Amino acid sequence: MAAVVFIVIVFAAASSGAIFKPGEWYERLDKPSWTPPKWAFPVVWTILYLFIGYAGWLVWKTAGWSLPIAVWALQMVANALWSYLFFGLRRMDLALLDVSVLWLSVALFIVVAWPAVPLASLLFVPYLAWVSAAATLNYSVRRLNPGA
Repeated sequence: MAAVVFIVIVFAAASSGAIFKPGEWYERLDKPSWTPPKWAFPVVWTILYLFIGYAGWLVWKTAGWSLPIAVWALQMVANALWSYLFFGLRRMDLALLDVSVLWLSVALFIVVAWPAVPLASLLFVPYLAWVSAAATLNYSVRRLNPGA
């Protein structure tokens, strides 16, 4: 039953990206040359969401309500907010703040989950790498489009 709860939470967070899509506004923005191709985002996020959900469930199964689960929940909230802030409100500044919180919470999860479930921490390493790239992209797009 707990696994279903984690699937629902991850699906809810992921739905933010489906509701608040890049659209025409984002297409018109200047982007760095290293911006990943459009197709990469759904592919990478699908894999990452599977890892995120599984990692959360593993920690829950082992440690129940605990610091790692609280940090897992925090990163899910920050994750869900980003699309709303960036694409919904078109507030690249707030999205950059949010992705910074996301990065810190993902890194913190890796640290605090390690003693309970090392595999859960390892599942978050690719997530941290992708969030690092996303934060850099967010910063770069904001810098390239100061009036947007």
